Amino acid sequence: MIMNYYQLTPDAIADALMSVGIHVDSGLMALNSYENRVYRFKSDTDGPLVAKFYRPQRWSRQQIQEEHDFLFASANAGVRVAVPLKREQSSIFSYNNMLFAVWPAISGRQLETDNLDQLEAFGEQVARLHQVGAGLTLTHRPQLTTDDYLLRARAVLQQQAQIPKTLSAAFFKQLDAVIERASALYQPRQQLSIHCDCHASNILWNDGPWLLDFDDCRTGPAVQDLWMMLSGSRQEQLMQLDTLLAGYENVREFDNAELALIEPLRAMRIVNYMAWLAARWSDPAFPLNFPWFNTEEYWQQQLGVLAEQLQHLNAAPLSLTSWN
Repeated sequence: MIMNYYQLTPDAIADALMSVGIHVDSGLMALNSYENRVYRFKSDTDGPLVAKFYRPQRWSRQQIQEEHDFLFASANAGVRVAVPLKREQSSIFSYNNMLFAVWPAISGRQLETDNLDQLEAFGEQVARLHQVGAGLTLTHRPQLTTDDYLLRARAVLQQQAQIPKTLSAAFFKQLDAVIERASALYQPRQQLSIHCDCHASNILWNDGPWLLDFDDCRTGPAVQDLWMMLSGSRQEQLMQLDTLLAGYENVREFDNAELALIEPLRAMRIVNYMAWLAARWSDPAFPLNFPWFNTEEYWQQQLGVLAEQLQHLNAAPLSLTSWN
């Protein structure tokens, strides 16, 4: 059966899985994943599983292999991560020229970012991951850079976003101010292999945190895997940060100078997210799931978001000396 990535049918998915000896017994259900196509199901031989069909032309086979190698090395070091199944010594499968992989399904609930005990345990797991990442080089994966997350993203927005003419000049003026300031501030001293997309939706809690979805793993600063757990007022963020680092430093030393990278990294995420939506707009799943994108109201809101972020970039960075 011919497989169309944008219209994967249950029969096509079952055929692909059967090609590596995995039978879909019941419960084939699409999960919330827009970059790849991800399905949970039950196998009569392997129990609950999750299959991920990789978006064509996004990652090379070598880059996907590095994602898997990072997972295997982390699991071997005791990090709570799920590792993909292997068949004939390979964890990457191909069916009708489409690459896919299969993981055991991890059950649990989403990490509670306002639960300090959970935050401390999460910080410890991230430190264990970074112990592995410090000794594992991702040769084929990209680095977390302003060239990619800001300059390339700006070009995508200029070429593909449907920004109303009445807002375009003001939007790009504000965007360029954010890019200039964030680029000047983003000067990481040390980089290692990181998860890179460590937000609460990618963490499950089941007698401790499980780190999931390494699809965006790359080389970057350690703080990238921590700052997305911060929310609320400055004092609340300082308390959360103190808790995260208490767990982290049970395992591995953290360079406090990296706290100055938090707002540049936040700016990079904001701009890259807008560009991601613009670049993927031709995928039928995106207009369906993000109907508010590319509306005049959305772009007006982003002007405000960029203005606020510029204020954060110009403010003093978080510092634990002011907390302790």
